[in-house]
Amino acid sequence: MSKIKKALEKAKEARQTDGFPFAQENKGELKALRSETEKRELLEGAEVKINYSQTKICQIDPCVLKQNKVFSLFEESKTTDQVKILRTQLLNKLEEIGGNSFLVTSAYPGEGKTFISINLGVSIAQELDRTVLLVDADLRNPSFNHCSFSKDFWGVDFDTGLSDYLTGKSDIPDLLLNPGIKKLTILPGGKALSNSAELLGSSKMEALVKEMKDRYRGDRIIIFDSPAILTCSDALVLSRYVDCVLLVVEEEKTSGDDLKRVMELLKDTPIAGTVLNKSKEKNV
Repeated sequence: MSKIKKALEKAKEARQTDGFPFAQENKGELKALRSETEKRELLEGAEVKINYSQTKICQIDPCVLKQNKVFSLFEESKTTDQVKILRTQLLNKLEEIGGNSFLVTSAYPGEGKTFISINLGVSIAQELDRTVLLVDADLRNPSFNHCSFSKDFWGVDFDTGLSDYLTGKSDIPDLLLNPGIKKLTILPGGKALSNSAELLGSSKMEALVKEMKDRYRGDRIIIFDSPAILTCSDALVLSRYVDCVLLVVEEEKTSGDDLKRVMELLKDTPIAGTVLNKSKEKNV
């Protein structure tokens, strides 16, 4: 095998092995090699594949997912087509700005940001040339009308997650999960933290996000499901790290004044768009 072929195979193996820690090869050389591999796969119409050598696989019953409104997994759902439209618009925006990460937030809890985050993640993972890392970055104590990322959608109580990494209790490889959906990796939030804003604003979190974004820049999309932006500073802190923000607005709940306050807070961050959720005319 020639040196070029060996280098390509090595780069492909590194790209297809999910999880952390990251490859130790020269990043500039590896990035170029990955780019050539990606181009070849796209030209051949090949689907990106991941070998879960470190990530835990948690096979979740599809019936549970459907019951919990993870609709993007089911083609017969009308919501699936609406999410696909949103997916296309969002991916176009990311391509336009040269990004691969976005944050999903809302003005207040209960407006559907976690529903949108998860269904978008599942939908993007179904594209042939995309993989998804979905991060539960809502580390605040949930309010009474707040849906749980783990229990209410995945039907599983993930005991550990991002909070354990930020507090030095666990390493990332021990926290990543695949829910039985191809090309979708989850980083749960873990236990709630009273000082979540400080930990999310730490250099440790900043370095982690940078590593996530640079790891598979050619095909991986990173989605952060964050707390509501008008109730705590966490979402604003996280917005510094991502390429853009997707804002979820609940019909007949989010007021014009609320939106003005949100836009003012996010004035220095690109807004990918807004999603009107719980509309009487549409399902999303």
